[in-house]
Amino acid sequence: MDQLKPSSVNSCPLTPLTFLERAAIAYGESTSIVYNSTTYTWSETFARCLRVASSISSLIGIKKGQVVSVLAPNIPQTLELQFAVPMAGAVLNNINTRLDAKTTSVLLQHSESKLLFVDYQLYSLALDSISLFPSNVNPPILVLIEDENSVSFSRILNFHECTYESMVVKGDSNFIWVRPENDWDPMTLNYTSGTTSSPKGVVHSHRSLFIITVDSLIDWYVPSQPVYLWTLPMFHSNGWSYTWGMAVVGGTNICLRKFDANVVFHAINKHNVTHMCGAPVVLTMLANSPCAKPLKNPVHFRTGGAPPPATVVLQVESLGFVVNHGYGMTEVAGVVVSCIWKPKWNKLNANMKAKLKSRQGIRSLGMTEVDVVDPESGVSVKRDGLTMGEIVLRGGCIMLGYLKNQEATSKCMKNDWLYTGDVAVMHPDGYLEIKDRSKDIIISGGENVSSVEVESVLYSNTYVNEAAVVARPDELWGETPCAFLSLKMEVKQKPKEKEIVDFCRERLPHYMIPKTVIFMDELPKTATGKIQKFSLREIAKGLGSLPASRM
Repeated sequence: MDQLKPSSVNSCPLTPLTFLERAAIAYGESTSIVYNSTTYTWSETFARCLRVASSISSLIGIKKGQVVSVLAPNIPQTLELQFAVPMAGAVLNNINTRLDAKTTSVLLQHSESKLLFVDYQLYSLALDSISLFPSNVNPPILVLIEDENSVSFSRILNFHECTYESMVVKGDSNFIWVRPENDWDPMTLNYTSGTTSSPKGVVHSHRSLFIITVDSLIDWYVPSQPVYLWTLPMFHSNGWSYTWGMAVVGGTNICLRKFDANVVFHAINKHNVTHMCGAPVVLTMLANSPCAKPLKNPVHFRTGGAPPPATVVLQVESLGFVVNHGYGMTEVAGVVVSCIWKPKWNKLNANMKAKLKSRQGIRSLGMTEVDVVDPESGVSVKRDGLTMGEIVLRGGCIMLGYLKNQEATSKCMKNDWLYTGDVAVMHPDGYLEIKDRSKDIIISGGENVSSVEVESVLYSNTYVNEAAVVARPDELWGETPCAFLSLKMEVKQKPKEKEIVDFCRERLPHYMIPKTVIFMDELPKTATGKIQKFSLREIAKGLGSLPASRM
């Protein structure tokens, strides 16, 4: 057997792009996308993606391996670009639509983006971002995405660049799409949040995205031809890979430009939705919606990030949602740990079942190993549900590394593991549960908020002597930033909380603004002079959850 070797016959590069080609045949006449009055079939979607890929490659001249960015909400064009950009041989970069111009500009410059597809509602943000480019740096070419309701936005602006639909019209539907030479070739670039000072661009290969896509379908038991409602932003790790996954199973993608709980309930009933994903805050919004009433049919809801409160799980499941909670991060392109349900748990009371569903769970098939270890020794912690350690991962859907940041790559990928920086316990049954986040990342409404970045803004305030930001529980958003400040000695009149919040509002994206500000004479410190964030977290936790009613 030692003479049998890999060849071009049995070692073709893996890529999720092949899923669309297959869907055009297997599900060609089935509906692929629904958006307002727009409907496409899978054969039409494949043809449109080929045309756009052709235009990217031929008309605009983007070369293999160059970065193409997308700044758009959950609309059909965004979904198509998840295929079309890499089909042209380019690297796909989805940009968070909630970022401000400064941060967006930093990401475009760091990625050296050559082409930017921008939704008409975000056009001014794109222009503001490009205006911040240094004079010696070439900005990306803009391609305007118009909406059926945009009233020919390009003509109003006298827009002379390409529009998305003109690329569809001019493109070649017989275009031979660019297959990767190697399945380790980069396919996507996604930035983690809080990146103004030091961008961390996660690069994934065709191979890792193929594995996570198939893995995510199996782990969530997604059947053939589901109806998937896009409540999870596609810019969040490419929609946790379901942008490509729906092509595998011939699903129908119901696109929503903006999340609104009432609209969601209407869409669920109108389109007979079967599956959807989102942060725990989405569950809270659904539970508290005036339109909330029992569903005609069960809807499977996959959530991640901060554990959903057991009370919220109880509320939404009483409506007919079936909640599946998982753990993932941009570095693994989706959910790689999930709470696989055991039949014996069905006998438990509702409160106990909700608590179990809040646990993160066990590894998915795409992960070779998942463990909780002592970060110093690397030894596995006791499976007692009490001993805390760091989550480490090993498997085929882990990133290639961070773009232009070998130091950060080496720091988290070491000793044959990906060190996540997330603190958890391992229960006796082998299910893990996150207890804290050692990187001080606050998860607010599904967005990662860097405490360091918020602190840097607070330190720029002339009143502030010391600043520390931690998470405070929030009924609506899961967590929100809570700022602890000590003021300079010369400050005679203490600023009001609102002044600090307004100061941050002028300098930060909305979701990063502290919702709570606490003034102290001096922040607690360790013997070596470091601020004791653990103590501050306990104080913030002791304040209780910010009520949802304040919104």
